[in-house]
Amino acid sequence: MRNRYIVKELLATLSEQLSPFIPRAPREAQLFVMHFLDVDELWLLTNQNTEVEVDNQLFEWIQRRINQEPFEYIVQKVSFYSQEFHIEEGALIPRPETELLIDEVLLHVSDKNEVKTFVEVGVGSGIISIVLAQHLPNAKFIAVDISEDALVVARKNIEKFGMQERIELRHGSLLEPVSEKIDYLVSNPPYIANDATLEKNLSFEPQNALFGGDIGDEIIQKLLDEVLKQKIKFFSCEMGYDQKDKIRNYLKDKEYKELRFYKDYSDFDRGFTIKV
Repeated sequence: MRNRYIVKELLATLSEQLSPFIPRAPREAQLFVMHFLDVDELWLLTNQNTEVEVDNQLFEWIQRRINQEPFEYIVQKVSFYSQEFHIEEGALIPRPETELLIDEVLLHVSDKNEVKTFVEVGVGSGIISIVLAQHLPNAKFIAVDISEDALVVARKNIEKFGMQERIELRHGSLLEPVSEKIDYLVSNPPYIANDATLEKNLSFEPQNALFGGDIGDEIIQKLLDEVLKQKIKFFSCEMGYDQKDKIRNYLKDKEYKELRFYKDYSDFDRGFTIKV
């Protein structure tokens, strides 16, 4: 069933429906209308009195959002590193702070045209390997995930950006599926403690991409063990804001060249790079 609305009246209706449940209801109403009509913000702002036709899908989206389903899963789109990627349930929704992990990797690559083998553990939606491949034209990427559902999402994005020849997906746990020599390891692993209480909207996201063990940093420790064992020269990794001291203590008796931590946009500790 399709109905006709004046844009400003449609926005007011959607915002009123969302406001008891969503903090930024007016803004999300705008975003939903923009995605549904496939228009940009300029069009929306300059066509407030234009009549448009909408169907039940838009109101089904609003109901899903009222039920706390993440906006990105509903519209199946997410912005990352100034680009639009496909996203759906089964893969973690990329966060803005993960852009800093990419910046951290690129900071340590002195020759962007060098032929190197990069491995990503926990590829999720594929965004990290894809953006790195865009900046490192001669690098080879092996991207691993334990979740078949996540690999489906990653494959869609790899095909969307034409990276099939650059990024090889493998199913498995941590580095088990990788036998090649690794020049650079990168990961945004699960790092939340199993008993942590999370917001309801996070229940829609894959739990194995969020929870890292009883303490939270167990998977990071396993990756560090592999880095030291295989003598992987560089490893850049995202972490929890409260895990800096734990990681430093875990490495205190280990042999490595350098350990550097970086902060996120809110000035919290968010990741590190270790050189071996």
